[in-house]
Amino acid sequence: MNRFARNMLARASGGSVALSRVWPSRTDRLIIAPHDLRTADATRAAEIYAGRFVFAGKIVNCHGRSIFDLEPPSEDWEVALLGFGWLRHLRAADTALTRANARALVEDWIANPANKRRPVARRADVLARRVISLLSQAPLVLNDTDNKFYRRYLRALAREIRFLRYTMVDIPDGVPKLQVLIALCYTTLCLANQARHIRSASKKLSDELQRQILPDGGHISRNPGALIELLIDLLPLRQTFAARNIAPPPALLNAIDRMMPMLRFFRHGDGNFALFNGMSATPSDLLATLLAYDDTHGAPMANMPHTGFQRLDAGQTTLIIDTGPPPPAGVSHDAHAGCLSFELSSGISRIVTNCGMPTTGRDNWRPFARGTAAHSTLTYHDTSSCQFVEMSAMKRLLHGSPVTSGPVEVESYREVVQNGTLLTTSHDGYLGKFGAIHRRVLMIANDGARIDGEDTLSPPQGGRLKGADADFALRFHLHPAVKASRLSDARGVMLVLPNRDVWTFEALDDKVDLEDSVFLAGNDGPRRTAQIVIRQDARQAPSIRWSFIRSTASPAVTNARRNARREPELPL
Repeated sequence: MNRFARNMLARASGGSVALSRVWPSRTDRLIIAPHDLRTADATRAAEIYAGRFVFAGKIVNCHGRSIFDLEPPSEDWEVALLGFGWLRHLRAADTALTRANARALVEDWIANPANKRRPVARRADVLARRVISLLSQAPLVLNDTDNKFYRRYLRALAREIRFLRYTMVDIPDGVPKLQVLIALCYTTLCLANQARHIRSASKKLSDELQRQILPDGGHISRNPGALIELLIDLLPLRQTFAARNIAPPPALLNAIDRMMPMLRFFRHGDGNFALFNGMSATPSDLLATLLAYDDTHGAPMANMPHTGFQRLDAGQTTLIIDTGPPPPAGVSHDAHAGCLSFELSSGISRIVTNCGMPTTGRDNWRPFARGTAAHSTLTYHDTSSCQFVEMSAMKRLLHGSPVTSGPVEVESYREVVQNGTLLTTSHDGYLGKFGAIHRRVLMIANDGARIDGEDTLSPPQGGRLKGADADFALRFHLHPAVKASRLSDARGVMLVLPNRDVWTFEALDDKVDLEDSVFLAGNDGPRRTAQIVIRQDARQAPSIRWSFIRSTASPAVTNARRNARREPELPL
């Protein structure tokens, strides 16, 4: 069914007697309102009442006009407006004035049919968010209202639900699909005359959770941020089942139990998530709320084999490494070409990161942020290890830019050795085009004071490199809070952390450069930072050995000591 026909059918179903048999029974009562775990700020209620709508870093003043009639300054701003999540700020203020303001805004939305025809308003994820918001904030909007408005509200909600069901025809795979199924499950629990549809909605959600949530608790997209987006809705859904005295589906309970440990797996010492596969700035308020539901409070697991990540912890030092192939094409629209990249933190200080993605204005940065060069790993001949759909027509057809090729065989093997933990990894993302395998060996000392690594670019046994050029670059993007200075012998970089701890990066056999980079995942937007870069030719020097070493001495003493220190041999 094409989009035009689907839209016409959705409109017709609003008053068609024949089509009414297809849809669930008429809803004339709200039974329960689900809990909204998202953080509410009562001070923002005054801004909304004054006609100032601040979303995604943009401000729009109504000046007495309907906010829904104004031109949105960005798509991110419009998504926030039409998702109606801002109602929770009005509810937090909990005054007669904010309740009246909420009713007026919802009435404004309901009264203008043109609102529903806006492309962003019909987007599956936005529509699902709006339905959940209208359900969870119904006590705010409907408190002390008359029966006329109550009926209009429920009729409008029923129309939104009908259209939401039609989005299942060609909804993008991944998180949007789960969000729609979660919203539809909420509707069967919260509205009257829907009890006979609870089992069907629960079954569809259960099947999708079993497909999308991997056995180790990661999401099929390999984006750490997907866990936060889904858990913030799944936990209240579990509560809503309990409030209705209905046993939650086992698949829902199992998915939550698997996902919760992954929140700790991706966290650095400062509480922020590692930046892999589209992860932006960590929503610390949401994460803190979710972690309050974590009953285990144990140490993070070391290996997530199904999602494809490894974690090395020693002392106060943490390494999180991407050791998996790209996700399936249908859920790869946010996937990055960061295979074998890692992030390093010491205590609450992050040292090495990937560039990540900005919270807003993502489309402007997406081509750069997804490339291998935006990750702390090796880039061969200025080419990413994954390739993406680039043609505009294809992007529109596929609702984005999925991965078209990338590593197929990604190996990782960890073992405990005498001096620490050794991780041996490799990927074949450069094999088809260049005939090369990237191998990365990492070893973290038992006390976490030293990380030794070796990156090798070479053909498989019996093969040879393809093409005339064999240049490659090894990059380590530094967190903006780290102060970096190149050492005088051009073989290392001194790193001073915010707490004045000193780390030294060394590559005694190669020239080390310090170049500009950008940290995209800052809470206040993209920030300038630095990156350590080593360039080589795979035919002349296929391997680069390097190390990060923590020192308790001053930078001057550390510099003197390093000249007399030998580089240890990595066990092979």
